[in-house]
Amino acid sequence: MVFTPVLSAHWDEPDSFTLAGYTRHRGYEALDTALGMEPDALIQLVKDSGLRGRGGAGFPTGMKWGFIPQGPEGQGAKPHYLVVNADESEPGTCKDVPFMLANPHALVEGVIIASYAIRASQAFIYVRGEVVHVIRRLQEAVQEAYAAGHLGTNIHGSGYDLDLVVHAGAGAYICGEETALLDSLEGYRGQPRLRPPFPATHGLYACPTVVNNVESIASVPAIVLGGADWFAGMGTEKSKGFTLYSLSGHVKRPGQYEAPLGITLRQLLELSGGMREGRTLKFWTPGGSSTPLLTAEHLDVPLDYEGVTAAGSMLGTKALQCFDDTTCVVRAVLRWTEFYAHESCGKCTPCREGTYWMVQILERLEAGQASEDDIDVLLDTCDNIFGRSFCALGDGATSPIVSGVQLFRDEFVQHLTSGGCPFDPVASTIFGGVNA
Repeated sequence: MVFTPVLSAHWDEPDSFTLAGYTRHRGYEALDTALGMEPDALIQLVKDSGLRGRGGAGFPTGMKWGFIPQGPEGQGAKPHYLVVNADESEPGTCKDVPFMLANPHALVEGVIIASYAIRASQAFIYVRGEVVHVIRRLQEAVQEAYAAGHLGTNIHGSGYDLDLVVHAGAGAYICGEETALLDSLEGYRGQPRLRPPFPATHGLYACPTVVNNVESIASVPAIVLGGADWFAGMGTEKSKGFTLYSLSGHVKRPGQYEAPLGITLRQLLELSGGMREGRTLKFWTPGGSSTPLLTAEHLDVPLDYEGVTAAGSMLGTKALQCFDDTTCVVRAVLRWTEFYAHESCGKCTPCREGTYWMVQILERLEAGQASEDDIDVLLDTCDNIFGRSFCALGDGATSPIVSGVQLFRDEFVQHLTSGGCPFDPVASTIFGGVNA
């Protein structure tokens, strides 16, 4: 497999985040090319490239752009909006923040090109409020782009106008869900909307809206410069292109690894030096904590949308959290469930009540104060949540529990027979402990 970094190619340069550093490597050349094309041709280019959303579901990006109604302009026509979802909050997911720190102008250029393609004159980047350093860097990049004529009126003499706003969110995980993000952006409490109608026709301010992930939009300039065939030449048959894999947990060299879709965890572990000394892989998540767990048996599963799905999980955000044989799976699942219970917006009963009760049951199981029947009650609670909540938070909260019990039921039972957790709480610390 050939590795040719694109998104992360210049992260190690001290001025990579500046306009000068970005333009030194053909920055904003793609914008000139895009502005010389018809918007529909640009949408078709992205469709032909095979770019799929890098935020979780993997929906084709060009197809999403094409859903925007392109009726005749004039009286009664609604404005179009582009919203970039930079509210990265999933446990284990950590690719967008370092990207925006190291290469914010790639995102800005992608925003301008995407906005032009969908005929939007207003765009927003919705950033998680806690990452103030990222917000400041994005704001500086946007100011530089305005000063250079890449944003504002008559961009590059094309007659196209665009305003871009960096919006700081209020720090709620639920705002990573696109309709809750739109509510938050409008000034309301972030809660998911019932669909239909979909954002493509009734999004921000009830107008046609495209919501895309940071990495999805930031990949567009490279596609415009390199061409659809170049991008589609990487990856697998149905999962095209390059992407960022976030490797964390009990590995020697955690970090961001850019590679074509279809690489395996075994290959990524070789690049990262493997698991920590003297330890073996026990379980891992392919796409963040809301995806079903996999084990060492899945080391050679292609990390693309089809391969991971066939293995019984989801590629999600490509957040590869690796846990070694010192880790208590019950404790890990409990910690994730506590997060989901805390972050539930409370709008729908299955998620609001279900996540609370799952935490109570898991706490008793971890302490060895439950019975084996409680494991079945836990699974029954998951069954009553899955597919019955307004958004994917409820479904995601059940994934590590159901897969954890399926793969490690004996370990759950061992907590009951041992009267508590049989693992050393120091050695099994999820983030490495003193033995990392």
